[in-house]
Amino acid sequence: MTLARWYDLYVNRRIVVNPDVCSGKPVIRGTRIMVRNVLGIVAGGGTLADVLESYPELTPEDVSAALEYAADVVDRAAALTT
Repeated sequence: MTLARWYDLYVNRRIVVNPDVCSGKPVIRGTRIMVRNVLGIVAGGGTLADVLESYPELTPEDVSAALEYAADVVDRAAALTT
């Protein structure tokens, strides 16, 4: 499986952006948990276990998808400034 196919199947199916949910911020599919909430826990030194404890409805794969999504956003922003 190519990286692009993996990304489409894995990340795009878990992270959604809908203007009617959380003002269009990216969220974990089926929840109102924003990617930024997951990033905030990790940025504060939290672990995967900490994220899952805070949001028990998430799976480890949801957390990974949120981190992958954020990394992709940063990469795309960096590409625009170079």
